[in-house]
Amino acid sequence: MKSRARAMGHAVHPVMIVFPLGLLSTAVVFDILHLITDRAGFALASGYLIAAGVIGGLLAALPGTVDYLAIPSGTRAKRVGALHGIGNVVVLLLFAVSWLLRKGADQWDPPVFAVVLGFAGVALAGATGWLGGELVERLGIGVDEGAHPDAPSSLSRSEVRPTS
Repeated sequence: MKSRARAMGHAVHPVMIVFPLGLLSTAVVFDILHLITDRAGFALASGYLIAAGVIGGLLAALPGTVDYLAIPSGTRAKRVGALHGIGNVVVLLLFAVSWLLRKGADQWDPPVFAVVLGFAGVALAGATGWLGGELVERLGIGVDEGAHPDAPSSLSRSEVRPTS
């Protein structure tokens, strides 16, 4: 099923998720570095990374929602897509709460619960990322119907036809 939210011949959602996923994962790494070194710079950087990651995640959700709404009802893909989307909303909520907990702290020093929320968010993001992979790799959501090893460039105007 071809993605509905496309740019230059490709689905937009998979391109957009790499930024929030990287930012939020790096925030957790910086929290670990802060715990090891007690350097305030790591805590501050983590706070900024979380803010950027949550904003990026909200933006990435828009084309993801467009694609989800196009999945036929009553299919396994619709159920997996719902788990993927709901799970990612929870990921963003975990990180948003983590950000709020550290916002008022001295030099953004995160309380233990804020760090735990980040760890939980990254773990859940791994699971929801797997579900996203299941949607694309196994269920063919967001994949061009004419995809095959010798398909022409997505930037070409020629119609894509599978080879025999």
